[in-house]
Formats: sequence, structure tokens, C-alpha cells
Amino acid sequence: MVKSDAKDIRTFSNGLRFALKHSNSQVAYCALSIRCGTSVEPEALGGLAHLTEHMLFKGTSRRSSSSINDRLERLGGELNAYTTKEEIVLYSTTLKEDVLKAIDLLFELAFDSVFAPKELEKEKSVVVDEINLYKDSPSDYIFDDFEKFLFEGSPISRHILGTAKTLKRITSADLHEFTKACFVPCNMSFTVVGDFESGKIADAVEKHMLKYAPDCTEARPVVAPDVKVNVFRRDENKKHHQSNCIIGAPAYSLYDSRRVALVLLMNILGGPSCNSRLNSLLRERNALVYNIEASYTPYSKTGCALIYFGCEKENVDKCIQLVLRELAKVRSTPLSSTALRYAKKQMLAQNAISSENGEAQALAIGRSMLNFGDYMSDAQVRTRVEALTAEDLQAVANDIFAEDKLSFLIYR
Repeated sequence: MVKSDAKDIRTFSNGLRFALKHSNSQVAYCALSIRCGTSVEPEALGGLAHLTEHMLFKGTSRRSSSSINDRLERLGGELNAYTTKEEIVLYSTTLKEDVLKAIDLLFELAFDSVFAPKELEKEKSVVVDEINLYKDSPSDYIFDDFEKFLFEGSPISRHILGTAKTLKRITSADLHEFTKACFVPCNMSFTVVGDFESGKIADAVEKHMLKYAPDCTEARPVVAPDVKVNVFRRDENKKHHQSNCIIGAPAYSLYDSRRVALVLLMNILGGPSCNSRLNSLLRERNALVYNIEASYTPYSKTGCALIYFGCEKENVDKCIQLVLRELAKVRSTPLSSTALRYAKKQMLAQNAISSENGEAQALAIGRSMLNFGDYMSDAQVRTRVEALTAEDLQAVANDIFAEDKLSFLIYR
């Protein structure tokens, strides 16, 4: 039996990065990660990356849309995709015995989609409906708006969905041009999580990739654009039943070694557990909010650390003051040895539990391979977390949550 923490990584001759994470499951998870999200699309064609992701399912030179949907679904598998500001990701879940079909289909969608104009116009309407639905959920769009204002003047600030106006401009030729520039092996990683022999599955991935992939000897890796950072305070009356608020700041990039300390700090402040400091303070002790959470999103050249809560309009200012008071505490007072030990234990346990989700593993490893050409094993993660000190967390708190760096977005 192969240890589940075993890994196999390699880079093929045309630049595609490959990773196999061994598991003892009879289910296979695959992820094709592509470095080409919203931040590298032309500003006038906002939403191009996301629309491209949708159109990958609308037909190739040998499969119709319905044939694509049936290819894995009729076998009990699943096929899906998503777009972020820096990636488009195609991923699948199948039984181990069907993994070759999944590998072939993922590469076919990436390299052989036809982007038929008739299908494109239909899909634009679908995305416009998605945009309108999104506008009905302030607790969702406030996150995108916060990054829009925080990074205003930078491509990373753009909304992933685009607008009805920018979508209208996009043509089939735009999709072909975008994918020709970005959908090349040196901008991709392919990850498999499953019970496979290293050499055999790697050979299969390379074989199916070469079946479709263009020659990329002249291709240039996609480079993340530079970032401009702003400090702001916006307080707007949206006439919603519940007020929504974000307090946040720019944070460390993917390549900053302090990233792990910030992840632990955010988990302490507002992670998923009910005993997080902000949940205990604002919900359990003061009954001011139903939901409060802290999150950190790292990008290639920057990051965003934020605290979100929703509450009644009359409680907004009190909630803000309580959050600021808690941030002042983590800046001024280091964690006790006991609190730090339990915080590490909690996060490592959360990671261990989530690692049982093969799909989540494939997606996380795919992103890491795309950016680093490697990924941290469970043992390496544990070593990094256990090495953190109370002083490390306090230094990060003072750096990220300094009063003069904080921005506020309030929708009342």
C-alpha cells in the first residue's frame, strides 16, 4: 500500500507541470490549472476569462455540448470548472478505472474548443443572468467591491464576471486569441489525486496532452501585472435589510514566507470554528451578528486580508469598534504559549480533515504546482506551522492590521 502522503512531481519537455498525490481511494480527481484569470484579460473585454471558462463546455471539433456533458456524467463522474483573478481551472471526479477518459477530456476542452458564435451569444445571456443574480446578494458582492476599491487602478481589481456592456463586445475571435496566448503547456499544471503508479499515470497525462497541445516553443509564460494599493473608507446606503461590512488591508503575496503566519492569525481571529476570537466576541457574547469571518486571499504580487460581518443597521458602528479593539489586542499582546499551542492544533486538525477531500486536494495542489512547481506535503505543512512563534504572529498583526493600513467598506 502506498502512503497517502507520497507525491510525484515532474515537468514535461513542453513546460507542463505534473503532480500525482497518492491516495488509497478508488476515486480519481484531476485538475487542469491554467494561469490566465481575470487580471490578464483586456480591460475593455471584462469577463473574458470567465466567459471562456463557460464556453469550454460548449463544443470541440469532435464533441457537441451534450456529448461533453455525457462523457463523464454517464459514468457517474463529474466535470466542472471555475475562474479566479489569476486562473481558470477545469477539474473532474471519476472512478479510478475511468481516469484516462477524464484526462483526455480535460485536455480536449482546453485545446480544441471551437467557440461557436451562436453558442457564444447564448452563453452571454446566461452570464448576464448570473451577474444580475449576484447583484441581489450584497453579502457576496461586497467582497469583490472591497478588492475593486483596494486595488483600484490595477487589473487585479476587476470583477470576474465583467458587465453586460463588456460581455456584449466579446467575439469568438477574442476567445480564440485569448486561449491561443494563455492556454499553452508552460502556463499549465495537471494534478491527479488517486491510487495510481507514478510512471504510468504521468505517461498517460503526457500522451493525452501531446495529442492536443500546440507547440509552445515560442510561447511566453503569463506574468501577473503590477499592483497598486489604496486605503479607503466608503459608507454607502444600499437600503438592504441587513448591513454588510468589511474591514481589511493589503496582505502578503503567494511568495512571501510570512504567509503561513498570516493564515494562522486569520484562523484565530475569524476562522470556521465557533471559538474564533471575533465570533466569540461579536456573536456569542454580544449577539450582534449572525456571521463574522476572517479570510486571506494571496495573489502573485499582493494579497488581501479582511474581516467581514453582517448585522442590523443600528449595530454597525458598535461592531466595527469591537473588531478594531480585537485587532488592537493582537497587535499589542502576544498569544500565551497555551493559546498558541491550541491554535496550531486546531488549524492542523482542520487541514487534516479537509485533506480527506480529494477534490479540494487536487485543486490546491494544482494551484501550488502552477506557482511553485511543487507543493507542500502534510508533513511539511505541519513543520511550517509548528515552527511559528507568538512573536511571529504579533509581528504579522502589526504589519497587516496597522491602523493606517485599514480600509472600510460599509453597505447599510
